[in-house]
Amino acid sequence: MIRMRRKKMWASCFCFAAVFFLMVTLQVITELGNSENKVAVISSLQSGLLEPVERQAFQFKKQEIHSSLKTESDVNHYPILLWWSPLTGETGRLGQCGEDVCFFTVNKTYQHNQMTRAFLFYGTDFGIDSLPLPREDYHDWALFHEESPKNNYKLFHESTITLFNHTATFSRHSHLPLTTQYLESVEILKSLRYMIPLQTKNSLRKRLAPLAYVQSDCNPPSDRDSYVRELMCHIEVDSYGECLHNRDLPQHLRNPTAMDNGNFYKILAQYKFILAFENAICEDYITEKLWRPLKLGVVPVYFGSPSVVEWLPSNKSAILVSSFSHPRELAHYIKRLDTNDREYESYLQWKLKGDISNPRLLTAMKERKWGVKDITQDNYIDAFECMVCNRVWENIRRKEKGWLPRRWSAQVNHLSCPQPETFWFSSSNSGWTSLQEMWIPSFKQSKREAWALRHLVERNRNFTAQEFWTLVFKE
Repeated sequence: MIRMRRKKMWASCFCFAAVFFLMVTLQVITELGNSENKVAVISSLQSGLLEPVERQAFQFKKQEIHSSLKTESDVNHYPILLWWSPLTGETGRLGQCGEDVCFFTVNKTYQHNQMTRAFLFYGTDFGIDSLPLPREDYHDWALFHEESPKNNYKLFHESTITLFNHTATFSRHSHLPLTTQYLESVEILKSLRYMIPLQTKNSLRKRLAPLAYVQSDCNPPSDRDSYVRELMCHIEVDSYGECLHNRDLPQHLRNPTAMDNGNFYKILAQYKFILAFENAICEDYITEKLWRPLKLGVVPVYFGSPSVVEWLPSNKSAILVSSFSHPRELAHYIKRLDTNDREYESYLQWKLKGDISNPRLLTAMKERKWGVKDITQDNYIDAFECMVCNRVWENIRRKEKGWLPRRWSAQVNHLSCPQPETFWFSSSNSGWTSLQEMWIPSFKQSKREAWALRHLVERNRNFTAQEFWTLVFKE
């Protein structure tokens, strides 16, 4: 009996050893296959020669290659996408974009690396003091800029925007539109979580103005404070921010970081109307100033993108300042709605019924490849990186087939805004002074800067700041 048990034990040990030996052998074969495929992708990038069988094997093993990379030398197996503006702060990361893998970094020592294929720029930090020149034929430039022109006016001219091959901006026309960058989802628009019944709002009107205004970025290019200042002469407005301030928030909500705080939402939700004024007037530049009141069940009084009607949840969900010739007329209309419950609620029917009837908005939300405040989805920076990565790989594959590379290019409508304008009734206030002395001259000079930058970049060599400014101010 004891001998039988010993025989079984030895048989078990032998089987375990055989299985272990088999696993080790398979691992060695896999690693050898990985190494061969790494050589294949180098060949693809450097010479464009990759046999069909090798290509198929590489695609199959790409995820394994990605997960097994451990050394600095492995970077040279993938196209490099260099953030010239250090937005991400990553010294080096392999990113998986569908079936494609790219190496993303902010390390500028990779500028002249033979594997570098694209330079990524964050618009706010885009300057002339350092650019990746000379620009090789296979070097793409990609622009990520979600902000308004007040952050960097020279980008908003044809001379500059058309320097880029790939774009992610607030314009619907860009390669990766960010128009809905402040809207989490369609469901959050429909949500009644913060909505206060009209009867309660009418009762709150005894201590609250009909309108709320919350801005701490005063006298921007849109000249919004001038309009609100004039509006205040005709109707009561509670202004919580630093601009035209006349009402205090609780101490714990005065920090700008509290703007997404639930308690702040509850305060704004008490109002019937919120002034939703953008800091610049550009097509498709729509921020949380519009989406916030819509989420809270408050009627936005909107001033900003001329195309905003194409993004609203319904035909009657916001009051547009552009529909009124003077703040006096707008004030009269709001007073009328304030005393007529039926008319007022007509602006909220879409929310009460959960009915978003705008097909453009629904389609944009369904088709966008990134999320907002959603850890289950890529953010828009990830989506931007992957868009460029996928396009770089598309051209690598085209080269393998002996085809010419595809040349993407930005158009003027990917990022354009008109010159700032003052309101005709604002010539006696500080907003008018701000626009006349700062924003309008800034816009005009930025146009000269854009022209000079284009001229120097097309010479495809590094240039000095002195050369640049000499050209800007040249007669």
